[in-house]
Amino acid sequence: MNDKNSQHKKRMQAVKEKVDQRIENAQEERGIVIVITGNGKGKSTSGFGTIARAAGHGLNAAVVQYIKGTWACGERQLLENAGVSFDVMGTGFTWNTQDKAQDIAAAQKVWQRSKELLSDSRVDVLLLDEITYMVAYKYIDLEEVLSAIKNRPQSQHVIITGRGCHRAIIELADTVSEVQSIKHAFDNGIKAQKGIDW
Repeated sequence: MNDKNSQHKKRMQAVKEKVDQRIENAQEERGIVIVITGNGKGKSTSGFGTIARAAGHGLNAAVVQYIKGTWACGERQLLENAGVSFDVMGTGFTWNTQDKAQDIAAAQKVWQRSKELLSDSRVDVLLLDEITYMVAYKYIDLEEVLSAIKNRPQSQHVIITGRGCHRAIIELADTVSEVQSIKHAFDNGIKAQKGIDW
């Protein structure tokens, strides 16, 4: 028994030394860009989780929502009470509106607000939820998005969510996670449910 404990302690000490070295090597302090993309469920949820974490630490957090916006949003209802500001495109899914000119105008309007937030040093953390679609559909200019993110205040963190994130945004990002779908209840005929899916 003592031999097993000794071996375990030795392994954990080696792990600790590696972790301690990585912590010692990571000393730069600045705002980071996080991308959460992929075809799986949970990208926006992850972004909102980070916003909740930031708000819980007293950071000034803001959210701009693209695509979604006609459904009640449980995260919004909770986070606004914690002082998180929300700007919402409000047109819903593009396949519902079926009006490209209206969608572009709505995207441009909320993008102008996004640019204001990206230049505001009082905003510590900004979630651009589902903005990847706006870039893919060319409703918002890619170069303009890249420029606004690059020129934001040095300490500001930006979270970008949505499927099919443009490779240039991925290259700019500091942290990129890809959420993959293995199974989804909706594909098996189970209705999207309040508090779980929205």
